[in-house]
Formats: sequence, C-alpha cells, structure tokens
Amino acid sequence: MTGPSATFGFRDVDASEKAGLVRGVFDRVARRYDLMNDLMSGGVHRLWKDAVAARLNPQPGETILDVAGGTGDMARRFARMARRAQERRGGPDARVFVIDYNAEMIAAGRERGFEPEMAWAVGDAQRLPLPDACADAYVISFGIRNVTDISAALREARRVLKPGGRFLCLEFSRPTTEALRKLYDAYSFKVIPEIGARVAGDRDSYQYLVESIRRFPDQRRFAAMMGEAGFSRAGFTNYTGGVAALHTGWAI
Repeated sequence: MTGPSATFGFRDVDASEKAGLVRGVFDRVARRYDLMNDLMSGGVHRLWKDAVAARLNPQPGETILDVAGGTGDMARRFARMARRAQERRGGPDARVFVIDYNAEMIAAGRERGFEPEMAWAVGDAQRLPLPDACADAYVISFGIRNVTDISAALREARRVLKPGGRFLCLEFSRPTTEALRKLYDAYSFKVIPEIGARVAGDRDSYQYLVESIRRFPDQRRFAAMMGEAGFSRAGFTNYTGGVAALHTGWAI
C-alpha cells in the first residue's frame, strides 16, 4: 500500500480501494439481503429495528435521513410511524430519504414497493449530496462499519443535521460477557458464511460481513468517536447482550 489504509474484513487495504470492494459485496448480496438478514438473525433484527424506530419516534413534517438505507427496511417503518402521528395530530407530511452508496441495493428496495413519504438517492455517507443543517434526524443501520472513514461519516452526519437533530446508529457490536462472545464468534464464523454459501451462493461476501463486525469499534470507543465528531450526550443501548447496539446523540 502506498497511501492510507482502511479495513476490509480482516485485511488492511489501500483506502482508495475499499469503497469499490464494499460495493462489490453489496452488488452480490442485494437481491437476497433481506432474506439473509432474517435467516442469519432468526428474525431478531426486526425487533432491533422496531426498537430503533420507536426511539426515533418520527413526527409529521420531519426530514429523516436513512443513510446506508439499502432496501428501505428502516425507512418504511419511519414513514408509516410519521403518517400515523399525522393522522392523529395533523401537520405536514414527513420526508424520509433513503441514501445508499450501492445502486443495486436501492433497486432491490424500490422493487419491494415504498411509502409516499420516501425518496431514494445514491450517495456516499462521507459526502452526502445535501446542504448543511437540513435534517431533523439521521439514522444509519448496519452500514457505518462499511464506510472507508468512520470519523468522516460521523462528521458528515453532524453537518447535515439541524441544531438539536437526532443521530441514531444501529450496528453490530461487542457482546457484554465472555460466554456470549465465544458463542457468537462460533456462530458467526461457522454458520453465517455457510448460510451465505447455501442460500445466496456467496460465502465470501458473508465472510467479509462477519469479519467487518469484529473490526468495528466497541460500544464505548464508538460513543467516544461520536463525541469527537461533535455530538452531545453520546450514549448507547445494548440489544441481545451487546450483539447489536443503538448509539444515540444530539447535534449541537
């Protein structure tokens, strides 16, 4: 490597190469992405996502960014919740923007159908095609570990949020007990790539996804990175014993 490095699973690669490598992974998994999430987690990812949506509590008139939003799984939740709140209290329509670096993921999401509040765009979490202070909330779910520069993505999230805007990041994290870590490691490295091979015909992509989880900062380190990027009250809530964690903060 001649320039700065970035992680790609357990490998360190030239930072300029990571985006293309990650794009290749998601090009390959896009059509089976939602099915694989159900199989790999036994459906538990749906409970985590419901909890994130409840924590966000979308409201009429809000502009919500679902970054690395892929097939729009989270954005649909936000749009429906905002519409229910609008039916109860009135107010303008919410706007939910799904932004993802991978066009194949967006295409797969649009084929599933979408809510009228939703719009879609291809964009880089490190350089969002949006003006400063334009959003009430920024959500990124199982996506930030795939960006080349996590700190840059956090600073960009802060840039596009209005003062007082909410930041929510749902990501795989570090189990809180040694016993759970060992069990989770055994499942991740032995079972998930095998599911990928049998169902999606792609062991390598799911091997990368498992490895990328292990390279991601733990809960406390990521909360510290949020503070460094300018978020106040950075904190986290563990789900399923820390297998996943919701990180939250406020733009100041």
